[in-house]
Amino acid sequence: MLAVTPVTIQKISQSHEPQEHSDLLAVEEPLEIRLGFGPADDRQQRSVAVTMRTPGHDEELALGFLFTENILSTPSQIISVRHCVTDSEKKGNVLRVELQPDVKIDWQRLERHSYTASSCGICGKTSIEAVQSVCQKPLSGNFAVDSEIIHTLPEKLRAAQRTFAYTGGLHAAALFDETGQLRLVREDIGRHNALDKLIGAAFWQGWLPLSRFGVMVSGRVAFELVQKCWMAGVPLLAAVGAPSSLAVELANEAGMTLLGFVRENRFNQYN
Repeated sequence: MLAVTPVTIQKISQSHEPQEHSDLLAVEEPLEIRLGFGPADDRQQRSVAVTMRTPGHDEELALGFLFTENILSTPSQIISVRHCVTDSEKKGNVLRVELQPDVKIDWQRLERHSYTASSCGICGKTSIEAVQSVCQKPLSGNFAVDSEIIHTLPEKLRAAQRTFAYTGGLHAAALFDETGQLRLVREDIGRHNALDKLIGAAFWQGWLPLSRFGVMVSGRVAFELVQKCWMAGVPLLAAVGAPSSLAVELANEAGMTLLGFVRENRFNQYN
């Protein structure tokens, strides 16, 4: 189901009078992620994050977020993932992840997960050290893709973006193999959410680590996208847009190949 909403707009151009048209917008709504935890005779719940997202694949978004924040490591730690239907005021915008009784949660890590934000004021060295404390070794493997295959990825990604075709307002993340076949594609109004949905889907299917795949994203690459890919074991990250300096630095630490400006039959390789 496409997460779009109709609106009436005025189209204004230099040479014509304003004209009324119908248009479609990508839906943006909050999603609250809650954890259910504790022994069977004393279950508790706690809200761990609220993100603005495009509805759809909410379960994968939550799992991808919890995995890349090092809260979950295997699907066997999960009892269930479901929307809280009793909270009628929030209309499906609350998701509860029920964990096995023996799962231990690093609440301090969840409280400081925002270190990845570019506006948080923490220096790059500290941010990279925080990721290294979880991703303790560089990526390994022999994943390789011919440059001609890389050139085909933007068009394939755009063709797979169903909601973007209607709205022009969503980011996408795709998992591709060495032949250039797109194995999974996820869309969201937030680039980080799109990647979390992708990683969450792969996590649930037992595909991690993703050492035999690359990831293609539709926008620019900031530090936190590289962090998420490192957590998931992705050896190659390609982007339509530009990487940040800290993204390149972290990719070097990870041993991850980072490509930018992948469009119009060209791309830049940063490491």
